[in-house]
Amino acid sequence: MHALSHEERVAIARLRALLELLPTALDRHLVDAGVTAFEFSLLEALAEADGNRMRLTALAARTNATLPRLSRVVSGLAQKGLVHKAACEEDGRATNALLTDEGARVYARSRPGFDAAVREMILDALEPGGVKRLADISYAILGRLDPDRRMAVTAEADVCAADPADAEGCPADPAGEQSAARAQGCPADPEV
Repeated sequence: MHALSHEERVAIARLRALLELLPTALDRHLVDAGVTAFEFSLLEALAEADGNRMRLTALAARTNATLPRLSRVVSGLAQKGLVHKAACEEDGRATNALLTDEGARVYARSRPGFDAAVREMILDALEPGGVKRLADISYAILGRLDPDRRMAVTAEADVCAADPADAEGCPADPAGEQSAARAQGCPADPEV
């Protein structure tokens, strides 16, 4: 192995800085909605899931959270009335998180602010074609970091087409628009 070049060190330093700064910047944009960026990602996952519910283990995998952290955050969302925790009817050993009506309203109210923040802080800074390049670069790196493809957005390289008309089935879209087959077992399990 060769030592990193100056250009490589700069690229990695910038990536690390972006990863450190982005969550806090998103949190600031979501403060009026009363949720953090991580809480928003949980509400989004539940809003997109069949029946607005997921097993906590599946939700943890989707958001790359440890189960203890996820359980703590879901409990906080439950105290706010945004999520309800319930035993899985099909598997008594599992716990589901269910999006409440109030959780759906908070998600819907916070979505435009989240979208505007992402556009302002990230997408508007890119040159034409930059969104596709960002998606391709991110996918290449995620392929190494998430080889089991636990996170929905790492499912397929070409599934999120540049042309919105071709974007059906994008893992970032609501689950109802995906064509993946459901696994046997609890309906709150992730799609496979």
